[in-house]
Amino acid sequence: MSDKKVVTRFAPSPTGFMHVGGVRTALYAYLYAKKNDGKFILRIEDTDKEREVDGAVEQIKQSLRYILQDGDKPNTFPNQEDLALDTNNPWDEFYTQSERLDTYLSWAKKLAESGLAYFDPYTKEELEVFRQKAQDDKKPFLFREHRPAVLDSLWTEEKSRQMPLRFKIQNVEKTEWVDQVRGELQAGPEALDDFIIMKTDGYPTYNFCHVIDDIEMQVTHVMRGEEFIPSTPKFIALYSALQKIYPEKEIAIPNFVTLPPILGETGTKKLSKRDGAKDVLDYHKEGFLPEALANFLAFQGWNPGGEKELYNTRELVKSFSLERIQKSGARWNPVKLDWFNKEYIKITLLSDTLRLKENFFKALPVGLRAKFDDSYLDDSGFNNLFEKYLERISYFGQLSEQPVLDELLILEKTPVTDLELIYTDLDKNETLHILESLSLILNTHAGIWSPESLKGLLSDIIKEKGTKNVLWPLRTTLSGQKKSLDPFSLMSILGKEESVKRIHLVLEMMKK
Repeated sequence: MSDKKVVTRFAPSPTGFMHVGGVRTALYAYLYAKKNDGKFILRIEDTDKEREVDGAVEQIKQSLRYILQDGDKPNTFPNQEDLALDTNNPWDEFYTQSERLDTYLSWAKKLAESGLAYFDPYTKEELEVFRQKAQDDKKPFLFREHRPAVLDSLWTEEKSRQMPLRFKIQNVEKTEWVDQVRGELQAGPEALDDFIIMKTDGYPTYNFCHVIDDIEMQVTHVMRGEEFIPSTPKFIALYSALQKIYPEKEIAIPNFVTLPPILGETGTKKLSKRDGAKDVLDYHKEGFLPEALANFLAFQGWNPGGEKELYNTRELVKSFSLERIQKSGARWNPVKLDWFNKEYIKITLLSDTLRLKENFFKALPVGLRAKFDDSYLDDSGFNNLFEKYLERISYFGQLSEQPVLDELLILEKTPVTDLELIYTDLDKNETLHILESLSLILNTHAGIWSPESLKGLLSDIIKEKGTKNVLWPLRTTLSGQKKSLDPFSLMSILGKEESVKRIHLVLEMMKK
């Protein structure tokens, strides 16, 4: 297959919401296709209608729009509304299996006509008896050991609604194949068994339809998890059977690329919800930049070598190779993910500050956002808030986490200040006098209201009274907290009117 154009696919089943392992698989398939100037296909495998979850298909699409970007274009950080738009996806092909039922039926009928598939006449109860007997004999249950004496391969519409169609294993023997990551693999004859290819509801099984799709779409490389290794002998047997009955078709077994599992933080088991696994879109809601998450996910099982860790999409495409995919599991490290996002915030700050400001604004508490109008980008208070907090957060969602949220709520609502916080080494009268002086200076100031100008404005009183004696009561008066931003930043964000108002409220309390 080395001379063929590289074609990869991501084929999720909408039986649940996309998790990081699924997106990592999509990312690797995408990178390898782009690296080789090939084709990347998205295929929704929605043939298990009983287990399908409402909204899962759209969640899968949104997750991929969030993470996967064209290697020649910069990543964007779309808001939730953008993700929901039914825009043109950035991939070459898009398929939905439920819209291809006639195709699977055609291939299934051909297998039946060739004597390579037959109708299963057993009831669920009869099959359960066979399974129980195998369990009692401490043997694996193999359907092929219970094949009907006479195989019914004559296709009729009525029969197909009553009995499932099974693929017949012809040669019960050891299976050998080469995995692009795991190397030479093999399985004994016990791995081969007759399996259902068409159900009575008219839908194909995964074991059948994904092979048909990969053949028709000329997929050359199948990125998958290790849970599919035990089923590989069945897939290979089906490919071999189809090659025999369709000699005129170009049917080639694809390269299997088994990806390592993503493990929890302890490194002892697969990442699960208990270990902090999330719906991929949760990371979007928490304000992780897509290029940061993509970069981090790429390193969950692959490493280009060397010390460099920050790779944009274009660099990932250029560097990606199957040879550097590891066999062992990759340990999920949320602290490292935070680091990646922090680094990409720094990079984006230099190249697209507007993008960061817009998303910072969206992440602020509603009440605080309301203090800034549509021209918030030109508001010195907002810009100071942005500069101060961008230094402290790793992702935008931290603006809604404690204790940052408490600090932000201070800016949103005038605090009730405990007067005991106000006093320093001075007595009440001296502190009262300093606050009255500050109120007068600030209230009569008509110049620029910024941290730098305010520092200059209060420099004389600070020299006269002492830094601690001025700034401590000013800061606690403005914030009502032991810990908060410095008073100059607070005043810049609050604005002149609110700053003076808070000082007046404390002065009234002190005079009672």
